[in-house]
Amino acid sequence: MKLRWVLLGAVLVAGVLVAVVVTDRTPLRTEYCVARVGETRAQVDVEQARWSALMAATAQNRGLPPRATTIAIATAFQESKVRNIDFGDRDSVGLFQQRPSQGWGTVEQILDPHYAIGKFYDGLVKVDDYTSLEITVAAQEVQRSAFPGAYAQHEDYARALASALRGYSPAAFTCQVNAVGGGSVRTVAADVDKAFGEIPRSTDDAEDALTYRLDGDAADVRARGWALAHYLVANAADLQVASVSFDGLRWTAASSPDGWVADEGARDDRVVMSVR
Repeated sequence: MKLRWVLLGAVLVAGVLVAVVVTDRTPLRTEYCVARVGETRAQVDVEQARWSALMAATAQNRGLPPRATTIAIATAFQESKVRNIDFGDRDSVGLFQQRPSQGWGTVEQILDPHYAIGKFYDGLVKVDDYTSLEITVAAQEVQRSAFPGAYAQHEDYARALASALRGYSPAAFTCQVNAVGGGSVRTVAADVDKAFGEIPRSTDDAEDALTYRLDGDAADVRARGWALAHYLVANAADLQVASVSFDGLRWTAASSPDGWVADEGARDDRVVMSVR
């Protein structure tokens, strides 16, 4: 009988310990991103946000209009749900379900989002007057889809994401993420350079923060600044970004459900970010 009570006591103690360990942890948040533009609220997961942001950055780097970004995002929504998938109809793979057998490149190349997005824009700019065409028509000219009418259903989401991620809707894009450590400013800098091209930057003494300085016309600086700020937030989960500040506002991973909040120290001519 004594042995039975000892065993029961041990089980109860273990249960208490487990309960303490479990309840002592910081609960993980559901990670997602939202673009709010006008009446549209476009919610995406962090992978969709990452690739949508890359489409916006690539278009900006190439000097393409926001309409090109809208077309690219709408196309990717229809083709892959904006996911870099390694399967599809016949030999289709990647964000745009491009097919090696149709000359888009090798499977390995197409599964590189930078390559796939670049190839899509290569095709889009060859379409005469694509900026004035309906999304369905422009996308079909590049993709040659069996269901060309399907692209139009993603237009509202794509337009909202493009407007925010190209910086024309300030503070309109935010993400809710879990704050974890391990970020590197070198990794962030390399990622930004590859997406946007080189932007003048400096690193703080602790090497845990980057400052991107912007110059030029005020309206252009504001759009480019918000494009970069939103890009960093869109990639916060992947690059372990801790904070981003610009134009009087600040976003932090630790308080990411709050979105962009006022920050008197945030300048309108530089984007400052730190890693976790």
